[in-house]
Amino acid sequence: MTRREWLHATGTPAVALALGACAWRRPRVADGLHLRPYSRLPFHPPRISEDLIVRTVTGLRPFRPSGFVVRAENTATRRLIHNYGHGGGGVTLSWGCAHLAARQAADVADRRAAVLGCGVIGLSTARVLQDRGWTVTIYARDLPPDTTSNVAGALWSPTSVFDAKALTPGFEAQHAEAARLSHRAFQTLVGAGYGVRWIEQYYLDDRETEMPSYVRSLPDLYPGARGLLPREHPFPVAHVRRVITMMIEPNIYLRRLLADFRQAGGSVVVREFRHISEIDALAQPVIFNCTGLGAAILVGDGGLIPIKGQTSFVPPDAEVDFATIGGGPGSLYMFPRSDGILLGGTFERGVATLNADPKQTERIVRSHQALFDAMRA
Repeated sequence: MTRREWLHATGTPAVALALGACAWRRPRVADGLHLRPYSRLPFHPPRISEDLIVRTVTGLRPFRPSGFVVRAENTATRRLIHNYGHGGGGVTLSWGCAHLAARQAADVADRRAAVLGCGVIGLSTARVLQDRGWTVTIYARDLPPDTTSNVAGALWSPTSVFDAKALTPGFEAQHAEAARLSHRAFQTLVGAGYGVRWIEQYYLDDRETEMPSYVRSLPDLYPGARGLLPREHPFPVAHVRRVITMMIEPNIYLRRLLADFRQAGGSVVVREFRHISEIDALAQPVIFNCTGLGAAILVGDGGLIPIKGQTSFVPPDAEVDFATIGGGPGSLYMFPRSDGILLGGTFERGVATLNADPKQTERIVRSHQALFDAMRA
């Protein structure tokens, strides 16, 4: 049977068949706006207004100008290993710093450890130790969901960790190793169970700037990094740079880490230590100090500085699948999560209060609203 005879027999118009064939072709997209490197969705701007705010939260980042501490010291009876002071990169660097800290006890025969702190650093350190055969007890005043880590934005980004003027070659190497170890570990946890996923991140600026220093120094950890032409993006700014990174949702992730820790035989004791002498009563021969800002009192580290962050949330939107940094006054950032669209924009150095500032909330929300209202459809 010829093609013409088959069409006549089935009653299928040739025009309809031709149109059906055309439907399988990838449609052309004007200006390349939808030709994204990871997502297959078009850009959807989030709906943002002050009357949509569902909550505003604050947190204090434990920042040290010279960078985080990972080192061991021996007392007469035990080994004390410090792992604190990660600034705005605590979640990002958690697995890497946990591995660096665990190395400091590799020669200890008695594999019983106490971990002080149950935020992301303490939980990650405890899990790394368990995977190496240690019996671990966590001692902490606060447990998830009431830790500082639970209010983190948690886009994978090793930033706000040190002051550039205080950077030394030794710490730069430590920072890079921790970042690479952590990046690899998070890749093994991608999925709904841990609340970890890949996402496109866009840096927005009206000035012509370079990629952030951490992207330039760790290019292997940022696939798809490049500047975009105006026709390649919908954002109402002059300069846009893009990377592909990971988003970690703290309320899912920390709950899962704590469950994994307990399932592996770990125990948790709710207790606060305010002086280093108080740990002498512990039975474990190795103590890991993962107390964040608490280390300022516990071990007298006067170099720790609180940096206040404040974020507001509007309801989640599954169609918003990109993150932004910049695009307006202050340190603006927008991260889409399953518990809401996070809107941030503060980095208040030396501020230790957890009271939310209504003026900051208004600035953050209105600046993001103006940015996304001006996005090209």
